Amino acid sequence: MDLFLAIKPTILIVDDTPANLTLLAGLLQPTYAVKIATRGANAIKLVMEQQPNLILLDIEMPDMSGYEVCRDLKANPHTRAIPVIFLTSKLDPASEEQGLASGAVDYITRPISPAILLSRVRAHLADAASATSLRIANQYLEVAVAARTNELTNLQEMTVLALASLAETRDTETGNHLRRTQHYLRALGEHLRQHPAFADALTGDMVNILFKCAPLHDIGKVGIPDRILLKNGTYTPEEFEIMKTHPILGRDAIVKAQEISGQRMDFFEIAKEIVYSHHEKWDGSGYPQGLVGSQIPVSARLMAVADVYDALISRRIYKTGIAHALAVQFIKDGRGMHFDPDVVDAFLALGPTFEAIANRFADTDQDIAQKSQYLAYIL
Repeated sequence: MDLFLAIKPTILIVDDTPANLTLLAGLLQPTYAVKIATRGANAIKLVMEQQPNLILLDIEMPDMSGYEVCRDLKANPHTRAIPVIFLTSKLDPASEEQGLASGAVDYITRPISPAILLSRVRAHLADAASATSLRIANQYLEVAVAARTNELTNLQEMTVLALASLAETRDTETGNHLRRTQHYLRALGEHLRQHPAFADALTGDMVNILFKCAPLHDIGKVGIPDRILLKNGTYTPEEFEIMKTHPILGRDAIVKAQEISGQRMDFFEIAKEIVYSHHEKWDGSGYPQGLVGSQIPVSARLMAVADVYDALISRRIYKTGIAHALAVQFIKDGRGMHFDPDVVDAFLALGPTFEAIANRFADTDQDIAQKSQYLAYIL
């Protein structure tokens, strides 16, 4: 016989009358494991320790009434699922209504019919077992869904990084630029969540999406010719106009991905904002749309500060980065012109955090050498 089937369900009888206990135990012991309590407080203690499968509960007891015992058990998440059946001499409808209202699944009056009692006990044990099975199945499903969601989230993040890394291979930046800007953006987002002007836009979920989308900000550079993208020197006006199309190319790529997916997701919307608008300037002198002030999406305003700061402090194959203090001053000087004043204020408050991120993901001599060798090869 299966071990589970061989285990007898445990029934707790709570009654202060010895004759009642003897009668009930005699009826139940051939089929069930029986526990006994003669006081309400003792019953609650026993239930907490041994977790019976069902409770037969008298109403009138010296220390606590059955109603009180039942309410206490139903108020405790560890015991509320255990079915309680009242066994009582109280025949009036009001008492039965009160018993059921306190959380009992059934109400049986004395004198007890053995056949009815055993039938009710079997039925409620079966119901409780079904509820337990359903609860376990739901818990398993929740775990499985959470695991699948986590798997899909990781896949999404890896896909984003792969696409962004593809764009980065054709630029003079290293992969560490992607990591740094991600962390800058998250630091700004978390800080500005406390600002009244940003609280609605920068929820916890939105900050997480910003972190994931950040590596895509320059994905449109894939569409810029190498002779312009990798030029070591100042762009001609004509070259700069071509370079200024990379936000449009990036946005169009994300729009196409969104159309293929057939879904309108926050991820796509925020990615489009960052890609398309992170070169806009607070005073309207940016590109590609010439947006002014709060017309610029919040995500792009944060990205503008993160991207420019990193461009200033980072080494490239053709330049050395400037000191953190000088980069901070540059951002500060652009307050209200290039950058949103509130975002600049947040950046200034987070100066040590930005510097720590830059140091944590700093480009090594090997990173620069590998990038130089690669670009020399493709050129």
